[in-house]
Amino acid sequence: MAIIDSQVHVYEADHPGRPWVKHISGPDHVTGDEQVAIMDALGIDGALIVSTFTTYLYDPSYALEVRAKHPDRFALVRPVDVTDPAVAEVVADWAATPGAVGARIMLAFADDKNPDHPGLNAALAAGGRHGLPINMYVAGILDEARALIERHPDTTIVIDHVGLPQGPRPNGEDAWADLPKLLSLAQYPNVVLKLSAACVLSDKPYPFDDIWDPMLKIIDAFGVERCMWGSDWTRVTSLTYQQALDAFRLTPRLSDSDRAMLLGGSLEKIYRWSPGG
Repeated sequence: MAIIDSQVHVYEADHPGRPWVKHISGPDHVTGDEQVAIMDALGIDGALIVSTFTTYLYDPSYALEVRAKHPDRFALVRPVDVTDPAVAEVVADWAATPGAVGARIMLAFADDKNPDHPGLNAALAAGGRHGLPINMYVAGILDEARALIERHPDTTIVIDHVGLPQGPRPNGEDAWADLPKLLSLAQYPNVVLKLSAACVLSDKPYPFDDIWDPMLKIIDAFGVERCMWGSDWTRVTSLTYQQALDAFRLTPRLSDSDRAMLLGGSLEKIYRWSPGG
């Protein structure tokens, strides 16, 4: 099976023609050509470009440009604005866009996280109608996520970034404190996980061996076909892209069949996309 990264960001350097909304942590630029070059160096066949919310908010134009230039290497996920009264139409239009395989809701950043929010429900319902998986960034708000999941059983919901907070832990907080809440979501068959940036949950240096006991609990609960490896390497500055890949590619804690599924096979099934396909 192909190796496919479930989360990469591409973006130009900040310039007047396409100005950044906010400064992103990580490199000053990762153009589409630069992303292809590093993927080639690491043996990665394809990736999902998640249009960068930090720099471009809800504008996916640069991601679309990159995919048009490299259609065999990339598929696209874009954030949608749930405060937009036309969000259902935005999701419908995106579902019909060549290369688009998912939309994204940045719920953890929203001012209103109420599961009754009409825009949230409209976006999720539209994803179900159009067969478009909806990615949700819900770190720290898994209770709200659960309420939405229960309301939308016909929508494939992709939980980003292991569903857990991945920021600094200055007071020694437990990175896995919300693991029981996450594991409880495995009962919903429409929920799948991106294990993107999982290595930042480690308290040890590469190869981050301490992630595997909790990670295998997650994989056992959800099933390997509902879990996807991802790097999010431009955001994650504490390790290299190669380390993010090799922590999964070389670990003895995975069988060869599970490794192949995590590194690409599950993504092909969930998003119905393959590099070169």
